[in-house]
Amino acid sequence: MFRPLSLKTVRWRPVEGEGLEHLTVRASSSSIHAESVLAGHDDGRPYGIRYRIECDANWCVRAFKIAATSGERLEMLSDGEGHWRLTDGTPQPRYDGCIDIDFSGTPFSNTLPIRRLRPEPADGTIRLRVLYVPFTTLEPHPDDQLYTCLDAGQKYRYEAADRPFTAELPVDDDGFVIDYPDLFERIL
Repeated sequence: MFRPLSLKTVRWRPVEGEGLEHLTVRASSSSIHAESVLAGHDDGRPYGIRYRIECDANWCVRAFKIAATSGERLEMLSDGEGHWRLTDGTPQPRYDGCIDIDFSGTPFSNTLPIRRLRPEPADGTIRLRVLYVPFTTLEPHPDDQLYTCLDAGQKYRYEAADRPFTAELPVDDDGFVIDYPDLFERIL
């Protein structure tokens, strides 16, 4: 469904307000590394962020690091099966079952479950529990989300399970969001 990936660079900007994300993804036969820098705002609160995500070859998140320009940092490791720990080895059982992550200010978060699951229309709606990290606080929490394939390899519906939010997301041949209605538009 999606073509093999080796190197990809994309940029998104918010539909409203100011901001920009520059993301580079490198893939090998055994891993995927995403690195990004972005500036934006959430509920009127500005942020500057640098993040790195490491996945295995199946797009299961194995580690991430977020650093805010204000000094806050968050680093976590995963076994790829929904068990998280801090980098010092301290288990984080409250996030059990969260295989994917969702960073609040980037459409790249949607690529992770889309590439990992490769859903088809026949799969119906898939419920996921993700590790959600807002860029304004870097305080993670579990979040339930729904994904439905509308057109395999081309369009997916994202729904928040706990509030009335839905977005139909067209993606490119690599599974990266092209347009996130009312939130982000891709410029590269």
